Amino acid sequence: MGFNIGDKVSVIDDVITGKVIEVHPTKIVLETSDGFPFEFAPKELVVIKQNQADLSKYSDISNEALLRQKEEFSAKKKTIKFKTDVKPEKQPPMEVDLHIHNLTASVKGLDNYDMLTIQMDHAKHKLEFAIRNRIPKIVFIHGVGAGVLKSELEYMFKNYPVQYYEASYKKYGLGATEVYVYQNPKN
Repeated sequence: MGFNIGDKVSVIDDVITGKVIEVHPTKIVLETSDGFPFEFAPKELVVIKQNQADLSKYSDISNEALLRQKEEFSAKKKTIKFKTDVKPEKQPPMEVDLHIHNLTASVKGLDNYDMLTIQMDHAKHKLEFAIRNRIPKIVFIHGVGAGVLKSELEYMFKNYPVQYYEASYKKYGLGATEVYVYQNPKN
């Protein structure tokens, strides 16, 4: 394809456009709208025959109309922010009951491993939910039992930015663990 001085061209693999100012057999020199000259091989360039705005089915919409629509949209999009007077450390903790009868309709056909897996999956999901949503405290109610679920929970907590300890005996008895989630400050 032949290039002529004054042709508007675009670089194929880059976001550079400009006007041809020199034509040589092995190179084409173009000048950008900022006035910078660039050299390219002819195979790296393509002539722009038509303005891109002319090709668009929305070319009759002016930039002013788009800006006006954007302003109207942002004016409508007012968010409501709730402010609580309760400090995060005074908020009641999120409670997660891990008793198997609360997690599944029936335990029929489930062995101990299956029940433990269901309980641990639920606990992991709730802990990750709390971390994502910046919930500072969670109480996992696991019951007393043989202590298998409690020890599995404690093993899981070591993989997260949390501190865990026995929950309030007065409120939960011996079968609950309270978890404090370390929060990063918002940027």
